[in-house]
Amino acid sequence: MPTRALVFDFDGTLADTESAVLQSWQEVFRQHGAELPLAAWHAVIGTQHTTPAMFGLLAELVPGVDTEALRPKTKARVFELLETLGPREGVLSYLDAAKELGLKLAVASSSSGGWVNPHLGRLGLAGYFDAVLTGDLHKAKPDPDLYLAAIAALDADPHEAIAFEDTPHGVTAAKAAGLTCVAVPNVITESLDFSQADVVLPAFTAKPLEALLSR
Repeated sequence: MPTRALVFDFDGTLADTESAVLQSWQEVFRQHGAELPLAAWHAVIGTQHTTPAMFGLLAELVPGVDTEALRPKTKARVFELLETLGPREGVLSYLDAAKELGLKLAVASSSSGGWVNPHLGRLGLAGYFDAVLTGDLHKAKPDPDLYLAAIAALDADPHEAIAFEDTPHGVTAAKAAGLTCVAVPNVITESLDFSQADVVLPAFTAKPLEALLSR
């Protein structure tokens, strides 16, 4: 069955926002005399549970810390780190090639629309996508709901679509929805287990979209 649609995760896949978010959390922990274990971050990456999990862990390590007071500071630091961030290398080539081939495009992200949509606009990516599905309106990954919603929005069959993900949670969601899944890990997730993915690429620049589709 020919490919008619591509569905991209946002954080860590289209743009490496996860590095900035992780850095901001590491700074918060260190400011309170603690270290954030990378394994704790890996356990929640790609889900909706990042913020509560991080504040919960910080409260365990630093009893009495006022996590509510830290929320606006943490958010502001993330946006500061993201000011100069662009799309991941090779992403624009994939999106341009997809448009030339007449493929339908969607974003399926566990993050909220309030996070994803402004970043898509700032990065100059919003115009590429026919639909943007987010975790404030759908169950977050690893539940398949976001991918099922994306496929429905694109009027495609799951077997006609390819998902692009950077986390095992995302791969699980895509496969559960019946999509072929290409994992493109980033520097934070490259050590994780992507054995569920159909294809693993070290970067978007490793293989042109046309070559990927022909395999």
